Amino acid sequence: MYELVLIRHGQSEWNKQNLFTGWVDVPLSEQGISEAVEAGQILKKNNYKFTFAYTSQLMRAIKTLWLTLEELGQMNIPVVKNWQLNERHYGGLQGKNKKETAEEFGEEQVKIWRRSFSTPPPVSDQEEVPAEYKGLEVVPRGESLELTCKRVIPYWDNEIKNRVKAGEKIIIAAHGNSLRALIKHLEGISDDEILKLEIPTGKPISMKLDENFNFISREYIQ
Repeated sequence: MYELVLIRHGQSEWNKQNLFTGWVDVPLSEQGISEAVEAGQILKKNNYKFTFAYTSQLMRAIKTLWLTLEELGQMNIPVVKNWQLNERHYGGLQGKNKKETAEEFGEEQVKIWRRSFSTPPPVSDQEEVPAEYKGLEVVPRGESLELTCKRVIPYWDNEIKNRVKAGEKIIIAAHGNSLRALIKHLEGISDDEILKLEIPTGKPISMKLDENFNFISREYIQ
């Protein structure tokens, strides 16, 4: 049996302000810092020992991982940061207040952008590519969950899965939608059902898979 631990980053400053965040690189809020520390305490209480970690290229996930590993006394393990674990790119909605956006475009339209599997938000009009992403062939300017799956799942199949198979004890600190994409794949959840899955900030999740990588269980670690 294989086990990996998933954790959505702690509350960010834009979570706190109810803004669409996506690929905008915003810090954790004070609550988010506390959530990451508490995650580390929970994992320490349950005697988790990791040998390898993955996170995105966004500071809220990186900082969550750092704080969690610091609390565990395991900051010396290798960490890989990869854009394929970034949050879904919210395109032209990034930086907008969710309530005000619903008032502007209508609640039903915003619900479709946020919760449909295949409908992306309006594309971003920002053409300048941030320096850290200039090596990418195509930089997203607005993603649906379906498009997010198309980068997360190959990264799992080609990179993370191989390390799990080799016996590494892995923790992944990422985002609500990148983790939703991974969970969908590992559990075989339908396009409709995955939209109902809410992943709270800062709560470590145990994912257990059999020797053939078939899903066994998913539960929050207490």
